[in-house]
Amino acid sequence: MWQKGGDQKTHFPSSQKLWKLCEKDIYKKKYKGLYCVGCETFSEKEELNENGECLEHPGKKLDEVEEENYFFKLSKYQDQLLKLIESDELEIVPDERKNEVLAFLKGGLQDISISRSNERAKNWGVPVPGDDKQKIYVWFDALNIYQSGIGFGWDEKKYNKWWPADVHVIGKGIIRFHAVYWPAFLLSAGLKLPKKIFVHGYYTVNGYKMSKTIGNVYDPVPLLEKYGADPLRYYCLAKTPPFTDGDFSEEKFIEAYNADLANGLGNLVARVAKLCERSSAQPSAHNAQYSKNNLVEAFRFDEALKEIWTWISKLDQQIEKDQPWKLDNQDLEKVLVGYVEKIVKIAIALQPFLPETSEKILKQFEGPKIKSEAPLFPRIK
Repeated sequence: MWQKGGDQKTHFPSSQKLWKLCEKDIYKKKYKGLYCVGCETFSEKEELNENGECLEHPGKKLDEVEEENYFFKLSKYQDQLLKLIESDELEIVPDERKNEVLAFLKGGLQDISISRSNERAKNWGVPVPGDDKQKIYVWFDALNIYQSGIGFGWDEKKYNKWWPADVHVIGKGIIRFHAVYWPAFLLSAGLKLPKKIFVHGYYTVNGYKMSKTIGNVYDPVPLLEKYGADPLRYYCLAKTPPFTDGDFSEEKFIEAYNADLANGLGNLVARVAKLCERSSAQPSAHNAQYSKNNLVEAFRFDEALKEIWTWISKLDQQIEKDQPWKLDNQDLEKVLVGYVEKIVKIAIALQPFLPETSEKILKQFEGPKIKSEAPLFPRIK
């Protein structure tokens, strides 16, 4: 999100333009309610836990707020949103989250506050057009970053090139803002909706939700510096279910690293490269191809990687069966060509998951003479 004193040249006018396009659905009234500072939203009592706390921020007392704000006629768009989501014109993945949104819509929508007084906003935010005593509410403003960052309100050619978004990738805790509020704002403004919303779960650590109080929050930067980006990408994509919560621990990460990356992919690449280096044959992989993986299109990244790792396992088994170290040069060249084609196919398939590793493999096996290189993934002891 932009910071105070930040992008006033593009984001401010962009958000004010969205406001003006929605003005027919905006009105002012006094309001009193329970406000969660963490979520930046008002909550109804039935939406809170047994202690009267926000489900996303338990342990924090809600503020009781009373002031005059601008409201958006969210209720006006209830039926239209139901139709869009039920028909998958606005597709929500997975179905569990789609059904969650539909249940919320069928429960009846209430109009929502979309501004804050300067005092409560601490004079921070985008000014409401025509009212210098109010700031645009953070979600109306923040959601518009999807548009303001690509030209809405300041570069229409750029905006029309990149909008609507193919997919919004969001955590489950902010689904209401993205699947209800944001589409309603866009409908009101006469703008196109994103095509799809992919909703993922949270990370737990050793079975517990990350919490500053418990002290089990992982800072990714030291992990990146210690192990590299691709190994962490692999663990997060291969060992974490995309639609539900996933668990992380350094011990589990190291176990997956050694088993799948060091002993699996890394060992296979080193093995084939060594065979090629020792051979007078110069195998190429001109026929190696990889078609689009439907599992990726369905956001099943874990299943897609599992499929790629079956190719790694099968090639290892094939090498054991062929025993290429026993073949003469002519027969060896034939099997090596097949091995290299499969290695390149694996590398191409890994491009969206392990881009750095994929590039190293493709460079190593591009020829004309394939040579051994340093291990892709040295074992972690």
